[in-house]
Amino acid sequence: QVQLVESGGGLVQPGGSLRLSCGASGAIVVYDMAWYRQAPGRQRELVAIDHTGGSINYTDSVKGRFTLSRDNAERKIWLHMDSLKPDDTAVYYCNARHVFREDYEFWGRGTQVTVSS
Repeated sequence: QVQLVESGGGLVQPGGSLRLSCGASGAIVVYDMAWYRQAPGRQRELVAIDHTGGSINYTDSVKGRFTLSRDNAERKIWLHMDSLKPDDTAVYYCNARHVFREDYEFWGRGTQVTVSS
């Protein structure tokens, strides 16, 4: 059982930057780690996913602006967000999925990111 806790959300102006953090209560070395987001009236979407450090994939709308990083020893992942747009406004969720046991999937409670003047 892994508990995830996000932090770093808040209000930022368009063009600004923000860094989200997610800490895990257990080891994450065998977990794919990802950031999702959900805006009002929209489905939850995958923002970025780190396949146990082997590769990182981003949704097209954030490529070149967002960067996912992880530290297995520290049991943390981050999402560095630059050039933020109002459309980035959403609740951002941290996600962990076990590579070999897909039924071992955990979610954080989410952190609100609001991009507005």
